[in-house]
Amino acid sequence: MMKQLTALTVLATAVLLTGCMHRGPSPLSEPIVDRRGVNLTAYETDLADCKRYGAEVGVPRKVFLGAVGGAAVGGLIGAVVGNHETAERNAGVGAVVGGTREGVSGLHERNRVIKNCLRNRGYKVLN
Repeated sequence: MMKQLTALTVLATAVLLTGCMHRGPSPLSEPIVDRRGVNLTAYETDLADCKRYGAEVGVPRKVFLGAVGGAAVGGLIGAVVGNHETAERNAGVGAVVGGTREGVSGLHERNRVIKNCLRNRGYKVLN
């Protein structure tokens, strides 16, 4: 029974991580802007300003909080279905899954901030 629970935990982790990683475009992608009629020097300045706003999202904090929350939930589940070893293992898996999920979410949010900033400055953002 214990081996089945461990295998199920590993499988669930793989599915969750795969789902997090394949949600739309890469969270690290640069904005694509229609450059027709755009002053490229002004665009580079505006992009740098918008990236500074995007940096305020606080991705490292989101990763930390996601990892802590995931570890707590994973540890509790492990304690309920098994012993202290299962709790420790599930806490580790939960930390990885929670941190990854929140990190990807934070990067997507950062990109939204950058793209919205560019749109509000009059650029036509294509992605």
